[in-house]
Amino acid sequence: MQRTVLIASDHGGFALKAALVQALRQAECLVEDLGPDCTGSCDYPAFADKLCKRLLDAGEDGQNGQMLGILVCGTGLGMSMAANRHAGIRAAVCTCEFMSRMARAHNNANVLCLGERVVGPGLGLDIARAFLATNFEGARHLRRISQFDTYQTPAKS
Repeated sequence: MQRTVLIASDHGGFALKAALVQALRQAECLVEDLGPDCTGSCDYPAFADKLCKRLLDAGEDGQNGQMLGILVCGTGLGMSMAANRHAGIRAAVCTCEFMSRMARAHNNANVLCLGERVVGPGLGLDIARAFLATNFEGARHLRRISQFDTYQTPAKS
C-alpha cells in the first residue's frame, strides 16, 4: 500500500518543502501539500495546526504510520513545538538519518520536522526518506509512548 505524506512549511522552509514534494512524488508517494503556496511571510503555527488536524482526522492511518507528516521551517524547532501541542501528534526535529530512523522505530513519530537552514535539500531528502522507510518497532517502546498524552498540563490563563 502506498504511504500518504502530508507536508507543510512556512516561508523559511518553503524551498525545502518544494524539493521534498517533487522528490516524494517522483518516488510515487501520495503527497498532500498543505501550503503555503508562495514565499511570502507566514506564521508556522497555522500550518503546523493544519497538518496536525489533517493527520489526526485520518484516524488509525495517522497513528499507524500509513499517513505521516513533514513540517519544514527555518530550524524545525518552531514547527515541532506547535505540532506537539496536539494530543496524538509525535513530532520530532531530526538533523540526521539516524535520528529520523529512531524517531520512527522507537518513538513512533508521526511528524518529521526539518529546518531548511540547518539541513538543506540533499540531507533533508535523505532524512525524509529514512523517516518514511522506517516502521515503528512497537513492543517495549509502546508502554512509554502511551504515556505521552497522560502528562499534558492545562495552560494557565
